[in-house]
Amino acid sequence: MSGHSKWATIKHKKGAADKARGKLFAKLIKQVEVAARQGGGDVDSNPTLRTMFQKARDNSVPLDTIERAVKRGTGELEGVTYESTSYEGYAPGGVAVYVDVLTDNRNRTGSEIRSLFTKNGGSMAEPGAVAWQFDRKGVVVVDGTIGEDDLMAVALDAGADDLVRDDDKWSVLCEPAETMSVRDAIEAAGFAVDSADLTMQATSTVEISDASEAKAVLNVMEALDDHDDVQDVYANFDIPGEILDSLS
Repeated sequence: MSGHSKWATIKHKKGAADKARGKLFAKLIKQVEVAARQGGGDVDSNPTLRTMFQKARDNSVPLDTIERAVKRGTGELEGVTYESTSYEGYAPGGVAVYVDVLTDNRNRTGSEIRSLFTKNGGSMAEPGAVAWQFDRKGVVVVDGTIGEDDLMAVALDAGADDLVRDDDKWSVLCEPAETMSVRDAIEAAGFAVDSADLTMQATSTVEISDASEAKAVLNVMEALDDHDDVQDVYANFDIPGEILDSLS
């Protein structure tokens, strides 16, 4: 979890989220469309669609834009067919990197992702080379001022697996299909939820204590994350806060 949660924090500090708002909208709409294509357009019977639908709303994507994406996914409206795939590789320092992609041309995207790894000091790996170091999870991010015991009691009762402290927030981890039910239970208990999403949780981390190496790792993450077809980038790095502050 460390690498992904810290990467999200870094992007926020750098203002990348504001600069790339249009790009973020495009990625979220793709995620909604593919979820609808794979599991149907009913949010009540398609937990992945419900999660992606709410994620888009949390990021202020207009409701009619989301609804059109659902209709493209179900075939009610014409649209491009996107394929869900992933790529694996390494950043400097032996950091494992897992890249989630939605593409309409796998050959083109694969070539471009390989080039981004290589140009930024990393390397592409064969399928399965690093995937075993991550578990697919749902994550509900909650206000960090809430007491651990109070939140734990609600979260576990709703089906969560674990509770992790990430800086000034709590990350409640669960099985992907349980993400929205866990979110609903936490909100029903009166606790403030920042977001709910699907993630890849690293099962172990690689500590990066050298500033230049940390910068090289973050360069790989940023280059991949900026690609239009990349939906999310996960890594198992653990960079101390003081180094992150100096780089940002």
